[in-house]
Amino acid sequence: MDFDDTPEEAEFRLEVRSWLAEQASAYSLKSFDDLSFERQLSLGREFQARKAERGYAKITWTQELGGMGGTPMQAVIYEQEEEKYNFPTVFFAISLGMPIPVMRRFATEAQQQRYLKPALRGEEVWCQLFSEPSAGSDLGGIRLKAVRDGDDWVLNGQKIWTSYAHISDFGIIVTRTDPAVAKHKGMTFFFVDMKSPGIEVRQIKQAAGGGEFCEVFFSDVRVPDGNRLGEINAGWSVAIATLMEERFAVTDAAGGGAQLEDTMHFLRRELGEGDGGLDDPCVREKIADWYIAESGINNFYARLLTGLSQGQLPGPEAALSKIVIARKLQAQSADIMDFCGPAGAIYPDFQVSRANDYRIAWLEAAGYRIAGGTDEILKNTIAERVLGLPGDIRVDKDIPFEELK
Repeated sequence: MDFDDTPEEAEFRLEVRSWLAEQASAYSLKSFDDLSFERQLSLGREFQARKAERGYAKITWTQELGGMGGTPMQAVIYEQEEEKYNFPTVFFAISLGMPIPVMRRFATEAQQQRYLKPALRGEEVWCQLFSEPSAGSDLGGIRLKAVRDGDDWVLNGQKIWTSYAHISDFGIIVTRTDPAVAKHKGMTFFFVDMKSPGIEVRQIKQAAGGGEFCEVFFSDVRVPDGNRLGEINAGWSVAIATLMEERFAVTDAAGGGAQLEDTMHFLRRELGEGDGGLDDPCVREKIADWYIAESGINNFYARLLTGLSQGQLPGPEAALSKIVIARKLQAQSADIMDFCGPAGAIYPDFQVSRANDYRIAWLEAAGYRIAGGTDEILKNTIAERVLGLPGDIRVDKDIPFEELK
């Protein structure tokens, strides 16, 4: 694969670079002192609306759906350029990374016309209601019930670790609709109005200081059958499509932490040169490890992009980069803290724009190895669905869910 821009791509990159530079003074968080969560969200909505006006919110989508009819490489170029700034776009990462692409694939045309553009503009925020207290890495173990009642379904149960549920207008949700069949065969997929009566959202205070993770309680929540995505009891296939989108969405080599270039600037400032600094063999060895991992991830990402450019959908191979990224983030942040000595553990006040802080990265890295599929689940995915190895032993595979203990 040729990693250089084509003339057309180079022209697009200059266009994007110029536009982002124009937006920076008004919307980059680097241009402001500490802002409240509400103000950052407000700025994020404004910036997202401006992105959507130019078709940058979903570059590969058609203009009718709010995109610009561009190529996957143009989408990558835009992301590469936007990453150089600190725009408040984190609030919409879930919306545009998983729920909205799934709505694009499974919702009716009328629903797409209603929901896609407001999400692209940041007017409506979406969340992903998957994990439960007893169903994390094994999503097939969900217990939230959906019972048919006329033209509605009545939902009861709990979801947890739902990012930004407290500011979300809608959410996609997988439910248990038939406990009398094997666990993966009795699930149905819906989208729900998060302002519906019976929904209670509680934020979870995290060790890193954030509060975007939430637990969500459903008490007799009524959802129209028209909000169903896919067939009844066939929700597992829709859930898998969602997870493929999620694992592709987290293939950035930084893995939620600082880019290697930023890390080098930090280490050069904190440690200096010489035997006790960047010239230390132990430090140089670690930097080499980070570089190798980041280069491998970026090349793997380029391979995924080649598939997208040929019309392929994100597949199970994205699980490979997810495993490497999460482990790299955890090891790299721990190493940097060690290099800095006792001062390396001093923790700053929480801010939304915290992606480049290695201390926060270290606190969040363990969770990153769980979100979107645990290491163990992803290894099975790679072995079975990529390499074609025999399936793992699953003693509960054909047992009705209601009989599982």
